[in-house]
Amino acid sequence: MSNLGDARSAKFADNIAGFGRALRRAGLRVDSARIGLAQQAVQLVGVEDKADVGAALEAVLVSREQERDVFRELFDAYFRDPELAHKLLAQMLPTAQGQAEPSKRRPRVSDALAPQKRFGGGTRKPDQEVEFDAAMTASDMTRLKHADFNALSAGEFHLVERLARDIALPVPQVEMRRMRPGTRGNRLHWARSMRQSAQTGGELMVLRRMQRSRQPLPLLVLVDVSGSMERYARLLLAFLHAATRLHRRRDVFAFGTHLTDLTPAFRIADTDAMLAAASTAIDDFASGTRLGESLATLRQRHARRLVGRRTLVLVISDGLDTGEPEELSRELEWLTHRCRRLLWLNPLLRFEGYAPLARGAAVLHRHAHAMLAVHNLARLQDLAQSLSELLDR
Repeated sequence: MSNLGDARSAKFADNIAGFGRALRRAGLRVDSARIGLAQQAVQLVGVEDKADVGAALEAVLVSREQERDVFRELFDAYFRDPELAHKLLAQMLPTAQGQAEPSKRRPRVSDALAPQKRFGGGTRKPDQEVEFDAAMTASDMTRLKHADFNALSAGEFHLVERLARDIALPVPQVEMRRMRPGTRGNRLHWARSMRQSAQTGGELMVLRRMQRSRQPLPLLVLVDVSGSMERYARLLLAFLHAATRLHRRRDVFAFGTHLTDLTPAFRIADTDAMLAAASTAIDDFASGTRLGESLATLRQRHARRLVGRRTLVLVISDGLDTGEPEELSRELEWLTHRCRRLLWLNPLLRFEGYAPLARGAAVLHRHAHAMLAVHNLARLQDLAQSLSELLDR
């Protein structure tokens, strides 16, 4: 396999790393640890036989049966020609006769081989709108509404991301200690009642009342930006930014191998500009997941973001944590004692019969007050109702 390079060369390592990134763009859960394991596997089998190399890589990089066809097609395409990405782009451009050559590749494979940008770097200009296909039928929209974010092509992903920004997420409100004039309170507003009685010759015709003020719960969001959450992280950040635009108290953090404060980026009014700022701030995007260490940083440096045990905490992650379970359990116990509810928003709930059996997932499931799915538009639309129901318990 001349395109792979010698098993001990720098070219070999670069090719394996590049192939791992392509798999990740195609939706496979590939992190830096698996890429390192893939390099060791190829060193063991050698690079003389392409079939042996493919089998070794498939053994360590494929997690689910339904991903095997995507892996094999991408493997054949990636190691066939070093200039394959450029040729693929040329196929997508119009020919001299004005026609584009059709591509027989799967959409996920074509998207993975196309040149990529950093997280948030592929956004459109703020004044550029997504044009809806006039031929798109109601059934097409229904399919997109229920399609897993990880299974969308690049064009569908951009469309769904724009649709997600129109979904409302009213944060549940709670009564505060402060009182305000109202009609249903159990306390009389004597000053206002007496002022009004002056207009009726001193007769108290109407008793004015005081009721407690209501405010949305403070919101703290922790978004997993590891490799397995690559697509979900970008789309959910765009959704949350637009859905909580008017929320007075929201704090947002990204976590991979460490914690990154995205609250300053979320203060930017434009969602595309926010994603660009988040891309600059996040330096561990598509890496591993160490939620325990990230929560320790939250406790040590940002504990004041939790307001009087009233904060609603949303942890958006697949729970595939690589840190120590004991540390994660300790930090989650601290967090749950200082918030109103801790809700785990888990994209892996898209799989029927899913159970949090991984070490980190089991710990997170044990401490979270509830686990909700956030893998498609339909689930995002149900999220507001689910939050209200959980807080009323």
